[in-house]
Amino acid sequence: MNRLNYHHLYYFWRVAKQGNLTATAEKLAISQSALSAQINQLEHSIGQPLFAREGRQLVLTELGHTVLNYAEDIFQRGEELQQLLKRGVITLPSLRIGMLSSMSRNFIESFIEPLLGDNAHAKQASFRLLARPQPELLDLLAQHQIDVVLTNREVSLSDDIAWQSQLLSRQALSVIAPATRTDLPNHIDPAYRRQRWVVPGSASPLRAAFEGFCTQHQLEPEIIAEVDDMAMLRLLARDSGALAAMPAVVVRDELQSGVLSKRFDLPNAFENFYAVTLQRKFQHPLLSELLQSPMIDAIQQATAEQQSDAQ
Repeated sequence: MNRLNYHHLYYFWRVAKQGNLTATAEKLAISQSALSAQINQLEHSIGQPLFAREGRQLVLTELGHTVLNYAEDIFQRGEELQQLLKRGVITLPSLRIGMLSSMSRNFIESFIEPLLGDNAHAKQASFRLLARPQPELLDLLAQHQIDVVLTNREVSLSDDIAWQSQLLSRQALSVIAPATRTDLPNHIDPAYRRQRWVVPGSASPLRAAFEGFCTQHQLEPEIIAEVDDMAMLRLLARDSGALAAMPAVVVRDELQSGVLSKRFDLPNAFENFYAVTLQRKFQHPLLSELLQSPMIDAIQQATAEQQSDAQ
C-alpha cells in the first residue's frame, strides 16, 4: 500500500461524519467532484472501497468503519494539539466506557468515582457509559469506538485480537437477608434449610457456586426468582422479603442504611470484575490512572464496615 495521504483521510473523515457528499463539499467550500476524487484516491491507495452506494446514500463498508475510528483518533489528537499551541492547555476527550448491561451499578460507580466530584480529574474530564452485551462491547472495543470494557465475565482468547484483561476486584458471593430476619444467624445453620431465595440466573457461575453450597449443606431452597441483571436482583433482595445470593457490593447502599444485612460469605465463591482493553498508541490519559486506582481496597473496606455495622 502507498504511504497514507492524511489530506485525503481528512476529506474521508468529514464525509463519513456528515454522511453526505454534497453537504460536506459545501462546508469545505470545494466542488463535489473534487471531494469525490480525493476519496477515490484514498480508496485506490488502500486498495479497497470505504463507501458503498445504496441508492443515493453513501454507506460505510466494514473497512470504512474501521478507518473512520482511526481517523477520529488522529484528528481528535490534531485538535488537541491546536488547543495546546493556542492556549497552552488540552481539553481531554470523553473517556468511553463500555459496561456489561447486567453488572452491578454500584461497582461501576466505584470505578468511575475518580471522575466525579470536585477533584482535579473530574474538572478536566467527561465520560460516556455504554451498556451492551459482552460480544457487542468487544466488537466496539476492537473498532476503537470505546476505550475500555468493564465485565464480570472472562474474555475468551482470540487468534485475531490480543485482549488485555485486568482483574479489578474479586467479590465474595454473600448471603443477604432482610435486616428484620433475626431468626437467621451469621453462619450456616439449620434455619437456612428451607427458605425463599432470589438468585443469579443459571448462566452465571455464581449460580453454580450457590447450588453447590446448598448440596453440601443439604439446603432445600425455594427459588422464587432467577435474575441475570444485578440491578434487578438488588431490587428483589430489597423488596421481596426473600434471601438473596449476590456480592455485597450490589446492595452496598441497602447494607449501609440497614434495610438488608449480610449474614456470611459462601466459601470459595467469588465474582471477578475485569477491565478489558486493547493496546493502543493513543490511549486515553485517564484510563491508566483509573486502572491503577485503589478501588479494590476501597470496596473491600466499605463492605467490611457494612458487615460490622450489621452485626
